Amino acid sequence: MQLKMERRQFVPFATSPVWLRAHNALALSAMGARHGLDLFEGCALPAALEAMGERWSFLILRASFNGIVYFEDFQSTLGIARNILSNRLAKLVDKGILTREPVATDKRRVAYRLTEKGRDLVPVMIALRQWGERWSGKPPGGPVLADARDRRPIGPITIHAWDGRPLGLGDMCWVRREEAGAPDEGSAAPDRAKAAAELAPAAGARGAQKD
Repeated sequence: MQLKMERRQFVPFATSPVWLRAHNALALSAMGARHGLDLFEGCALPAALEAMGERWSFLILRASFNGIVYFEDFQSTLGIARNILSNRLAKLVDKGILTREPVATDKRRVAYRLTEKGRDLVPVMIALRQWGERWSGKPPGGPVLADARDRRPIGPITIHAWDGRPLGLGDMCWVRREEAGAPDEGSAAPDRAKAAAELAPAAGARGAQKD
């Protein structure tokens, strides 16, 4: 993700045209030789991609989120080769996303279940699905993910500020971790309530359109 920092926009250096490379180089020089590079130091995205950056891993997780736990069920549902499935399941277990547990009633079988770390990927999976529905060029099909309480379609996955305000790409900037201010808990609750009230009519309209 490329966010603005100190009101400057940068194009990824390796893929930018020559004139943009020169422009970015001058801008980085003005900011300080290491300032732009420091932006990505400590970023957790590479580690996340190492654990999940492959199509079959995401499809296995989709099946897990829907209650599938046995090797044979993963294979029949996904149509995946046994060797590939075995490899991806082992990797997800190794990364702590799934656990491999013996089945008490059948010693020959094992169950692959989501860990807390794995369940934390639910918003990521939903965001990717919603992105695909919007930009794939194909009309959405299949069941709609809904709130189990009232069976209304869920809203879009969005980025929110600490006080509940929805944020777009232009509303964010990078700051050093030690300089990031803590939320003011005394004023956060009213702001969150106001933001939720403003979003409620739009969410209701979306649900009514899908029903």
